This record gives sequence, C-alpha cells and structure tokens, in this order.
Amino acid sequence: MVKPITLNEQLCFAIYKAQKQYNHFYSQALAPFKLTYPQYITLLSLYEHGTMSVKQVGQTLELDSGTLTPLMKRLEKDGWISRKRSTEDERRVDVSLTQKALDARDQIFEHVGSCMELMNLPKPEYDHIKSEVSRVDEHLSAIPDGAFPEA
Repeated sequence: MVKPITLNEQLCFAIYKAQKQYNHFYSQALAPFKLTYPQYITLLSLYEHGTMSVKQVGQTLELDSGTLTPLMKRLEKDGWISRKRSTEDERRVDVSLTQKALDARDQIFEHVGSCMELMNLPKPEYDHIKSEVSRVDEHLSAIPDGAFPEA
C-alpha cells in the first residue's frame, strides 16, 4: 500500500499557498490603479515588447482567447490599451498601450517592485527560488496529456 504524502509535504500545496499570498500582495499593490494581476501582466508584456497582436500577447502570457478577450476589453474600456485591426492583415488585431498606460508605467513598477523589499528576500535567494520554480514548470510541462493510468 502506498503511503500518501501529507498536505504539508506536497510541493503543489506550498506553491498554491505562495500563489495565494502573491494574489493578496498584488491585489493590494494594484488596487490604486484598479488593475487585476492578469491585467498587470498584460501591461507588463506590452511595456516589454511594444505593440503586439492579440495572439502574441496570449502566447507570451500563456492565456487562451477566452480569458484574454474579456481582459483586454476591460483594459481598453478603462483606457489602458487600444486594439486596432492590422493594416497589413485585417484578421490580426494589434494591441498597444495608451498614453495613460505609458504615463503610469513608472508608478506601477515602483508600487509593485516593492514586493522583494517587503518580503525581505535577498536578490540571489529570490533568483534561486524563481529558477527552481521555473524548473518545476519545465518538468510539469514535459508530462504528456494522458500520462496517468486509468483509475
């Protein structure tokens, strides 16, 4: 008989708890801007890459169109982004930052950038943890669908 792994021994539970704490942190940090975390990472992607197609944004953030479309509609309604059909390919919708988003960039970064400082986590340790979490992601991504035996 297999001995079950207790809850507090589960890596997935540790990551889940940390993710909940990050959600709480980001909801507080982003509240003055009325942004959600998914909206924030969408802006981050656009700050980093400039104008992108909706498809490129989805690929960068690993979000499907069912999640991305309402998120972008809200960002557009709130004045953070603009969406326009591409002049090169009318099937493509390009997303760009508005002046509001460009003007708020440094303030958002300053507000959210305090996370590492508030966690009191030295940069080398932060970088190591991030690297290890990325390794976990790589290992999980390598597991093919249907890898579990039928119950």
